[in-house]
Amino acid sequence: MNNKSKEILEFYKIIDELKGFALSDIAKERIEKLEPVVQEGMIRLALKETTEARKIVDISSSIPINSLKNMSGVVTKIEKGIVLAPEELENIADLLKDTTKIKRFMKDKEYAAPTISSYAYSICELDEVRGEIERCIVHGMVDDKASNKLQKTRKRIYILEDRIKSKLDSILRSDKYKSYIQEAVVSQRDGRYAIPVKSQYKNYMEGEIHDKSQSGSTVFIEPAEVKKLQNELNENKFEEEKEVYRILSELTAAIFENIKELKINIETMANYDFIFAKGKYSKAISGRSVEFNTRNYINLKQGKHPLLGDNAVPLDFVIGEDYSGLVITGPNTGGKTVALKTIGLLTMMAQAGLHVPAAEGSELAIFQDVLVDIGDGQSIAQSLSTFSSHINNIISILACAGRNDLVIVDELGSGTDPGEGMGIAVAVLEELYRKGATICATTHYSEIKDFAEKHEGFVNGSMGFDINTLRPLYKLNIGKAGESNAFLIALRLGMNKKLIERAHFVTYKEEKNYADVKYEKPVENTVEKEAHKKQIREFKAGVKIEKEKQKIKKAPDFKIGDAVYISFMKRTGIICEEENGKGEYGVMVMNRKIKINRKRLSMYIDKKDLYPENYDFDIIFKSKEYRKKNKIMSKKHVEGMSINEGECK
Repeated sequence: MNNKSKEILEFYKIIDELKGFALSDIAKERIEKLEPVVQEGMIRLALKETTEARKIVDISSSIPINSLKNMSGVVTKIEKGIVLAPEELENIADLLKDTTKIKRFMKDKEYAAPTISSYAYSICELDEVRGEIERCIVHGMVDDKASNKLQKTRKRIYILEDRIKSKLDSILRSDKYKSYIQEAVVSQRDGRYAIPVKSQYKNYMEGEIHDKSQSGSTVFIEPAEVKKLQNELNENKFEEEKEVYRILSELTAAIFENIKELKINIETMANYDFIFAKGKYSKAISGRSVEFNTRNYINLKQGKHPLLGDNAVPLDFVIGEDYSGLVITGPNTGGKTVALKTIGLLTMMAQAGLHVPAAEGSELAIFQDVLVDIGDGQSIAQSLSTFSSHINNIISILACAGRNDLVIVDELGSGTDPGEGMGIAVAVLEELYRKGATICATTHYSEIKDFAEKHEGFVNGSMGFDINTLRPLYKLNIGKAGESNAFLIALRLGMNKKLIERAHFVTYKEEKNYADVKYEKPVENTVEKEAHKKQIREFKAGVKIEKEKQKIKKAPDFKIGDAVYISFMKRTGIICEEENGKGEYGVMVMNRKIKINRKRLSMYIDKKDLYPENYDFDIIFKSKEYRKKNKIMSKKHVEGMSINEGECK
């Protein structure tokens, strides 16, 4: 089925929940691949398996399912001729034990589950192989009694190790070596026992040096007295390894001879894990099987959305006999979208062989596809508006929809001009009906109610709403168009009656008195009110500050050549340098240039009233020598000649 529809209807969340009831990775992988199918025979068989599994789950909570831990990898190793490790052999023995248990368990439940009980007949118990593994492998290790040779070899190893330890203990306690030994401990170096001896005494103890400390102060010596015993011990350990490998090889070979039967057992166990996961999930959601038909008829009784649990309000829904199109209207948060999702999701679940939370007598149709447009689907990356996204989905649905498809559209025609949106909604509904699709749609447009009432094959529906409590009832009423109730809701929530009456006139072009309608006094939100007052105070304070700033007249900007009055000197001067970063101008006063802050200057005579246009101020501010040098250097380079840019008269 359509992957986008499965995502919108949250079918993948059902898959995730179902996986939680499986034990083996093989079954979980199979659940991940679970899809709604369209073949009636496959659906009925899958539902029958789920129904029988549910019966057994209700009878017994302890079903002997093996976890099949890493079993796929084990089979691959066997087929490649790789000798199995003891833990892997032990896992196979556990599997064979559990296959025997499940075979007997299912035989006892044949009266309740005849179909899935028959699957156990294919199990091969392989008791001889299991018995041999259990005899040879104990607690994840090859047991001493796996063979006479291994038992004798290990006995010799225990004896030799005991003799070596006794020898080493006597050396450590010996007064002869006491002063030579760094520490009275025995360590192992390259698999050989050694004693830590002070480096300066290494020649005082007969034996072979196998290692030394990082500092060089200690050497690890294997005493000559234990060397012979150590060599004999190593030979026996080598013999032990050879015998263990031989035993593991023979056990692996025995399994390889029965690899076909083992793979059948694994497949059967994984199949039971998969089937019982469906049965356990059915119990978790209070699910049941439903009847099926191929005539596009749905009769859902007390259906619940499985992801809402106990919070779900039961839904009764019928379509496919007298009408194939349902248009649901009503206020927001009334449950329209949940109703649509419930219909689509339960259809997908049943066609995937899962039970659905619905009452007995429910019936669903087998659809070749479920095409869905729910939610705005707005994509920032693609820069699609809500309306554009809807239209793209609708175009795709129109291209695919046919006689055996279920089409679910939420808020048809929304996201654009109401008049044009309504027109698109009607045109789309007409086309889907012409194609023979089964249609479930929601809308806010009142004109669509009239369309559904008059058009053949359509019927109105609405979500119940209690106007007294202002609460949605989440109950679908088929055959009755929904009312917006926007004016009554707004009035009961405390909106001014005059505003409501004005809104009514604008909408319906008629006067209406709402005086008789009881309404609640609006609850004052003191927190928001205080926050708003604070914003007003801050705004007024900001305005006041700005006005204060405007009162402070900004000192004018001066230009080179302007005559200014110097307040603290009580005399005039001429601006000869522009303002610096400190707000100071260079001013020529009494034939010398001084820096004066702009705050102490005021305009006396503008330069345009003192000098002709394009006047050369160097005549005033620069010395004759400066002007002479500047004229020469502007024509050519003179070696050693320089001028001071700040040179004034």
